[in-house]
Amino acid sequence: MSARRVALLRGINLASRRRVAMAELRELVEGLGYEDVATHLQSGNVVLTGSDPPERVARRMERAMAERFGFDVDVVVRTGAQLRGVVERNPFPDEAADGAKLLVLFLGAEPDPEAVRGLDDERAGDDRIRARGREIYVWCPDGVQRSPGLAAIERRRLGVTTTARNWNTVLKLAAMAGR
Repeated sequence: MSARRVALLRGINLASRRRVAMAELRELVEGLGYEDVATHLQSGNVVLTGSDPPERVARRMERAMAERFGFDVDVVVRTGAQLRGVVERNPFPDEAADGAKLLVLFLGAEPDPEAVRGLDDERAGDDRIRARGREIYVWCPDGVQRSPGLAAIERRRLGVTTTARNWNTVLKLAAMAGR
């Protein structure tokens, strides 16, 4: 059964490195047989329709990206329903009004429970962190550039692919996936 999927590509179009035009990315994803393909921003957000489970969409896109563009790209995929759940489970609803300072880290797999144990209580300046399954929410009131919360997560070495999106982007992708 076909359903909406949201693919989050990690680390493309950062400065002048690993450049991928969104038109080429859409063409690549359509070439894999997915339909209703749309991109959002230049940072690797793809919404598509297909019947493959999220993990298969991710692996197929990773292989195709390596073949076409010559570099490895990690891809994390959520269903439209899963992304709506991310929005509904937001532990920082009052802060969500400033969506540029609220990040969601999407994990490619369930992290080792030891790696995230105590993360919600981590002292990280004014930042606040909440781990919820395969997502970690980080409120960065002083901005994300030198966020002590993000640094604390980095030190944890989660051992899984992680890619971050700000709240504004999460909401836009959820809306696109809900069509």
